[in-house]
Amino acid sequence: MRRKLVAGNWKMYGSRRFVEDTLEAVKKATEGKAAIDIAICPTLVHLPLAAEIVRGSQIALGAQNVYPTDQGAFTGEVSAPMLAEFNVRYVIVGHSERRQLFGETDEQVAEKFAAVLAAGMTPILCVGESLQQREQGVTRQVVLAQLDAALGRNGTEAFQQSVIAYEPVWAIGTGQTATPEQAQEVHAAIRQHLAERDREAAEHCAILYGGSVNAANAAELFDQPDIDGGLVGGASLKADEFASICESAS
Repeated sequence: MRRKLVAGNWKMYGSRRFVEDTLEAVKKATEGKAAIDIAICPTLVHLPLAAEIVRGSQIALGAQNVYPTDQGAFTGEVSAPMLAEFNVRYVIVGHSERRQLFGETDEQVAEKFAAVLAAGMTPILCVGESLQQREQGVTRQVVLAQLDAALGRNGTEAFQQSVIAYEPVWAIGTGQTATPEQAQEVHAAIRQHLAERDREAAEHCAILYGGSVNAANAAELFDQPDIDGGLVGGASLKADEFASICESAS
């Protein structure tokens, strides 16, 4: 049976004081929730501090981005082996903000996915459609094309040890949320697409929902059969709300 995962993506927010206070509060509030997996993805500069704070707790550390080459003259980038040195367990790849603001292609995302796996960490592959694409009725085609890029580069077996996050772009940071039925429909399509290629991978791969997940809507979303938790943005910056979301998954 798949375990629920709730991962907080802090994006470019935080300070040393914020990291210390928030992580300590999350640790206390989620203590004993062994039935689910919990992760926090702070900024890269805060990873060392966060690693110290979560050590010995059930909170896993995640990173928001990675460069697909182990080392080299790539100013400003951080490689997967470097992240692994700080006990990072999860790495987000292909977030819509990376795709939209920094022009990352499906092929580049697939390379990052491979680098994360090669370093012994778990990639969280983000897929999702824009509002225009949803209105055009091409949500399924867009999402599965993004998934296929990673499948083509890494094979289906890779998804036995990976995570997918469906994040409708129109619902990220807007306060809008896909209805549980809308989210379930896409999650089911993703799992069916995997199952057609590798049933075991489809059964093991956690598929998270992201897109304005909060304490008010988490329980109904997580109750859907193919939604295995959430990739939480703004709500993860508030320890009490994030803890409430974790409670909804447990």
